[in-house]
Amino acid sequence: MREVVIAEAVRTPVGKRNGGLSTVHPADLSAIVLTALAERTGIDPVIVDDVIWGCVSAVGDQSSNIGRYSVLAAGWPESVPGTTVNRACGSSQQALDFAVQAVMSGQQDVVVAGGVESMSRVPMGAAKGNGMPYGPMALARYNNFEFNQGVGAELIAQKWGFDRAAVDEYAVRSHELAAAAQDAGAFDAQIVPVPTENGKVTADEGIRRGTTAEKLANLKPSFQADGVLHAGNASQISDGAAAILVTTPEKARELGLTPIVRYTGGAVAGSDPVLMLTGPIPATEKVLRKTGLSIGDIGAFEVNEAFAPVPLAWLAETGADLERTNPLGGAIALGHPLGGSGAVLMTRLVHHLRDKGIRYGLQTMCEGGGTANATIVELIA
Repeated sequence: MREVVIAEAVRTPVGKRNGGLSTVHPADLSAIVLTALAERTGIDPVIVDDVIWGCVSAVGDQSSNIGRYSVLAAGWPESVPGTTVNRACGSSQQALDFAVQAVMSGQQDVVVAGGVESMSRVPMGAAKGNGMPYGPMALARYNNFEFNQGVGAELIAQKWGFDRAAVDEYAVRSHELAAAAQDAGAFDAQIVPVPTENGKVTADEGIRRGTTAEKLANLKPSFQADGVLHAGNASQISDGAAAILVTTPEKARELGLTPIVRYTGGAVAGSDPVLMLTGPIPATEKVLRKTGLSIGDIGAFEVNEAFAPVPLAWLAETGADLERTNPLGGAIALGHPLGGSGAVLMTRLVHHLRDKGIRYGLQTMCEGGGTANATIVELIA
């Protein structure tokens, strides 16, 4: 198997629902990061063997094959193909894994992975419509439990004993870290400004400066009357896109590129679909086992903050260091554009590794239906 590297990773700012990016078609939002990826690397897009694009709600403006239409919107040669992947919230992290597998196997040499979601234009759940995606046989297997991520997150909080104060304090931490990172310019090199009819969007929009546990305590629970979860300690509904260039070290040298990280290992795991969001725990165990690394070897973790109990349960089970986990804030503060989030998190991670000289980084993402991806990358010194 060939060694695989990430040569560049870029993202848009993450926009709030009905915020600065809401007027931009998702194919055009994707085209902006594809164009930036080509410009920053200096590659001719004609050499790209495939574009693998994550997207969850493939209806309306994101219907048919948003991966292919993103390539066309970017003005790339018609010879460059594109496809779309849906592994729920982990769609673009899975897109990266597929890109790596294609290059690692020798079938392809240069692949772009990424994803997009415009939740302002295509609301969450729009693809479901009036359907019942689980079907009666799956529902019967779980005593006709109506699968729901919010309810699952409440069950996680109950199982691990996280009270309202714990989840609210974690949410405050996310906003504080994100604000500090934004102020320090930690996101500047990775973000591609997005021109809109109302001017350029240049920064993540979701950070709530001055958020306190006392303020969050006033918010009503969203899923259970006596629950702990509400809009302030859950991921934000967002718009955004990201793109990652995947190749081999040899091809990178040929193209005059300096890779950022090497792909060390990836894993995907299934878990209880009722709790639904605990998959990052076995996925992390699996990828560590595959790579021969320990949790202590990892210098930075990106654990998607779908709901505050998700990273809290992951921390409790893995023994990972809180200070190394989501050090730049997470989806509670920075947003969660579903199919684009995996690539957004990886972009944040690889830039953070390079900025801080950290050797190993691990990214993991809980996903609807009870699955999760985990990926480890290593900084190239």
